[in-house]
Amino acid sequence: MMKISLLQEAKALDFENKLKAYRDEFYLNDGQIYFDGNSLGLMSKRAEMALDYLTDSWKRYAIDGWTKGAYPWFTLSEKLAELSAPLIGAKKEEVIVTGSTTSNLHQLLATFFKPTEKRNKILADNLNFPTDIYAIKSKLEQHGLDPNSHFIQVESRDGHTIEEIDVIAAMREDVSIIILPSVLYRSGQILNMQQLTQEAHERGILIGFDLCHSIGAIPHDLSKWGVDFAFWCTYKHLNGGPGSVAGLYVNERHFGTAPGLAGWFGSDKNRQFDMSHTMTQAMTAGAYQMGTPHILSAAPLFGSLEIFHEVGIDAIRKRSLELTNFLMKLVEIELDGYGFTISNPREDHRRGAHVYLEHPEAARICKALKKVNVIPDFRTPRGIRLAPVALYNTAEEVYDMVQRLKNIMEHETYKEFSNAREIVS
Repeated sequence: MMKISLLQEAKALDFENKLKAYRDEFYLNDGQIYFDGNSLGLMSKRAEMALDYLTDSWKRYAIDGWTKGAYPWFTLSEKLAELSAPLIGAKKEEVIVTGSTTSNLHQLLATFFKPTEKRNKILADNLNFPTDIYAIKSKLEQHGLDPNSHFIQVESRDGHTIEEIDVIAAMREDVSIIILPSVLYRSGQILNMQQLTQEAHERGILIGFDLCHSIGAIPHDLSKWGVDFAFWCTYKHLNGGPGSVAGLYVNERHFGTAPGLAGWFGSDKNRQFDMSHTMTQAMTAGAYQMGTPHILSAAPLFGSLEIFHEVGIDAIRKRSLELTNFLMKLVEIELDGYGFTISNPREDHRRGAHVYLEHPEAARICKALKKVNVIPDFRTPRGIRLAPVALYNTAEEVYDMVQRLKNIMEHETYKEFSNAREIVS
């Protein structure tokens, strides 16, 4: 009876889902349950159409595509910024779609990390994604500073989460700038960005956030909170496609701060083609662009962001919480006794858009899931990330996935595989 009631609960959640029509907007493989949208979101038909249109504009207009068509290339980054801004609670002028996560972090560090004799350290956490850590260390070295003594990393108490009070305790007088994730990529913990920003500013410290695992999944209010800057990719929850162009946010109070890495697309649009060797920078976040926009890599975002504009981030968040809460409930009931641990925060306000399971055999379990047409995400050493995405996954898929996983554990079919990660996991 329990299985029937849980399945009926799944069907009821899907029947009441106000976003269910959007599932048809995405390309889904028959029989496959795709729970890896927090690594790479699925292609939508609108994203495909937008890419086709921009490709055609190159064919049709050639050089005149910079100023002609529905999406003129010259202002493409600004138009995409306008669509992105509501997702992070920002003014359109505070956002620009440009670069990659890593290049944008390098730009923001080059712009805002100005070490002095008193303030010359960077603060982060020890669970952050490696690219952020690499960028921070390289920036310190460029200033002639030793990362071993000038890079402070807040330690996790449990290996999964970061306590805000520990971050605050590390905000010493010698800290110049703080870089933190909005959502931890493994455990899915949401950090209290508002609290951390307030505490940093009370101590005269700049603070920025990596939004890669939160944009398109949870609401933000960056401008109201006073966050100094932020950066993100667009191929996860925003469904922009592999290698899609990233974005950055700079609070308007910093407009006029010279870009640390200057390039001609950071110019005032009205002066850019003056070709002066003295830069007149844009008085918006556009100042922190560098080179020519990657038109075809940005194109799908017009279609994907249009969907977010229609639906609204609050509705997406509501549905996401329904799915992840249901998933955790099923794990506790159906997978009890099989050695799984739910290692993400349980509270809605502290949990992002995925569930993080741990198991000693995680790598081989992920391979077994793929064999039965479930696409999870393995994270070393023993993590399984499962992301039921609000726009295209269903509660019934959550139920089916757990049943397939239970079958794998009952029959120990995961033992057919080695317990080592694949090259890309």
